[in-house]
Amino acid sequence: MDFETLQVVVLDAGRQRSLDGVLQTIVTGLASQKDLALARIWLIAPGDICDECRMREECPDQRQCLHLAASNGASLDGNVRWSGTDGQFRRFPLGTRKVGCIGATGEPVLIENATSGEKWLADPEWASREGIAAFAGHPLVFNDETIGVLGVFSRGRIEERDSLWLWMFADHAAATIANIRAYEEIDRLRSQLHVENAYLREEVKDALAFGDLIGESPALKKTLQQVELVAPTDANVLIQGESGTGKELIARSIHERSRRHDRPMIKVNCASIPRELFESEFFGHVKGAFTGALKNRVGRFQLADGGTLFLDEIGEIPLELQSKLLRVLQEGEFERVGDDTSRKVDVRIISATNKDLLQHVGEGRFRQDLYYRLSVFPLEVPPLRERPEDIQPLAMHFVQASFRKLGVPPLKLTHDHIAELTEYDWPGNVRELQHVIERAVIMSRGESLTLGLARKPKARSPRDDSTVVPLSDIKRKARDSILAALKETKGRVYGPGGAASLLGVKPTTLASKMKSLGIERHR
Repeated sequence: MDFETLQVVVLDAGRQRSLDGVLQTIVTGLASQKDLALARIWLIAPGDICDECRMREECPDQRQCLHLAASNGASLDGNVRWSGTDGQFRRFPLGTRKVGCIGATGEPVLIENATSGEKWLADPEWASREGIAAFAGHPLVFNDETIGVLGVFSRGRIEERDSLWLWMFADHAAATIANIRAYEEIDRLRSQLHVENAYLREEVKDALAFGDLIGESPALKKTLQQVELVAPTDANVLIQGESGTGKELIARSIHERSRRHDRPMIKVNCASIPRELFESEFFGHVKGAFTGALKNRVGRFQLADGGTLFLDEIGEIPLELQSKLLRVLQEGEFERVGDDTSRKVDVRIISATNKDLLQHVGEGRFRQDLYYRLSVFPLEVPPLRERPEDIQPLAMHFVQASFRKLGVPPLKLTHDHIAELTEYDWPGNVRELQHVIERAVIMSRGESLTLGLARKPKARSPRDDSTVVPLSDIKRKARDSILAALKETKGRVYGPGGAASLLGVKPTTLASKMKSLGIERHR
């Protein structure tokens, strides 16, 4: 047996990119050696054909056995190739016969001369016909674990030196087999993750479609036009709007229409992160950086590299962390907690809030420079009460989606239902509408839908409940009130002492009203 040739076989096996390729290279290389009639590899695997296995009666434990994984050799006359793995010895119970004992004990077996007896042969007739004189079997061991057995049948004597070389060969072969198995497992997991990622993307799209941007109102159309404008750019977007208006849907629409759509959009709910964990959550940490840091952790910025980071409830970020966030936006780099190495990152920021960030700036709770960095393109999501035309299509969409999701018989919304939904004020906006519809579908039990809305009475004049104030008078009074407030505050809308604060409304609401009434702010 030529040791140099065995080395070449091991190197060739290491170049293979599949387990089958590795195994076939090993047995083919061995079978090419002088006097070797047959080379085989069995690998330990769970029992699978126990009911039909010819060695079942000898099998001490059917949970696992040796599976014939590769075979190569030729008959004495050269007319038959032994390359199949489905013959009568395709399985060996662990601890049974010579191959099974090698797999169970991890000890090699060398039978130098077949003339000493035939008890070691599973098929003496075949051995006699083919002139088999010796057998050498070695365990395939990797990291102190036996993963299989390598066996060769020779027509000539196998010396102890040959057996030693074969043992060394088996050790290298075991490492190669273990490595290719690891690579294949990594490839399998990568493929699985790819499939799962694609599946989850569809799941997210389906879930978001349950409250998708449905409607034809001018207010919604204006917002969607702004989305189309800003999405292809890399500008940071600040989405403002009341709770339940669909700010995350807007953020995802921007991401899906951007050049980053094939990269992840990572969401961070800033309101749900404990103050002391903000930095670790955003930037990650190294093992031992603080008590409880038992291993390295990747932060959200690194996860979003190349994609989009959606910072929901941005107004909840602690003031002391805002400077670090500003640095990432300005320089595109950060350090993990406990690490001195700066890391580059390419992330687009989309943030959202239902608070008045400018008021926070005026009160010293939010950095002005960070505000301007985040709000390169501010975008307002209108509340549902300002888009009543969208209530009916949204409600119909939620009804159909609820029936599919809950698996109940479909029912239709009546004109009375639509009227009831339209008259309601929707303080919880689209999210509240979705929940109302879901609850109604659950409670219907296949019968008629009952919405169960608590109707709010229409605003009436305190002087005369029977008097309906003309719309023109309402607008005139609103205009007069706003002008008076602006005069009092010298044109200041935002911040403490501003017109919005004086009137008891949100600055964004006041700005919208001023625009609709044609009021310009003069300083």
